Order: sequence, then structure tokens, then C-alpha cells
Amino acid sequence: MSGAIQPEGIAKPAAPYSPVYASGDLVYTAGQVGADASGAVPDGIEAQTRQALENLRLCLEAAGCSFGDVMKVNAYLTDMDNFAAYNAVYRETFSEPFPARTTVGAALAPGFLVEIEAVARKT
Repeated sequence: MSGAIQPEGIAKPAAPYSPVYASGDLVYTAGQVGADASGAVPDGIEAQTRQALENLRLCLEAAGCSFGDVMKVNAYLTDMDNFAAYNAVYRETFSEPFPARTTVGAALAPGFLVEIEAVARKT
């Protein structure tokens, strides 16, 4: 499967981008925020991180991948004081050997505390 992918279970973007793009054995996801398919956004960094990771899982699976195939993660936090809580939830999802990762502070759309994107290789 190559090209743009719209996974089941996540909202279709209103902006001009694809949630997932596959090219050969490489898979790139757009940043996933803590909103469910209906657009509901839970309160708190832990709940939003779990939802963002669930959305990321759906994106990866739609392209034939899993978290074990992820090579690189980029994460964006609106408040770096939330890093420890975000990191604890991240550890529930990823295990050693961990993918390479960058986490930075950023301005996100109002109400969102975290956004997570990934690059994976189909195995």
C-alpha cells in the first residue's frame, strides 16, 4: 500500500493533509492530537497523551505497522512542565529499544496539550 491513507476511527482532517502517507516500506504519520473521532478532547495531559497515542496506533495499523515498527517520534507539548506525565504514558506504549525521539515545547491549537507524529518502517 502506497499513498495517502485515511484510517478508520480518527476524524478526517479539515485541513489539507493526510493522516498517514506510505511510500514503499516507509510510513509517515501526521501529528495526532488527543481528540477522538467525534472531536471530543479529554482533560489533562495523561488522557490526551493516551488518546493521541491511540490515534497514532490507528494510523500505523492502517498502513500495516505497529508501535514496534516505529523508528522516530516527534512530540510537541504546550507546556514542558507536562513532560514527566507525558513521558510516563509514552513508556506504557513504547518499550526498549525505544525509537529515536524529539520532544519540544510548541503552540498547538486551543485545548490541545500534546501532538505526536511518527515515522515507521514496515517489517
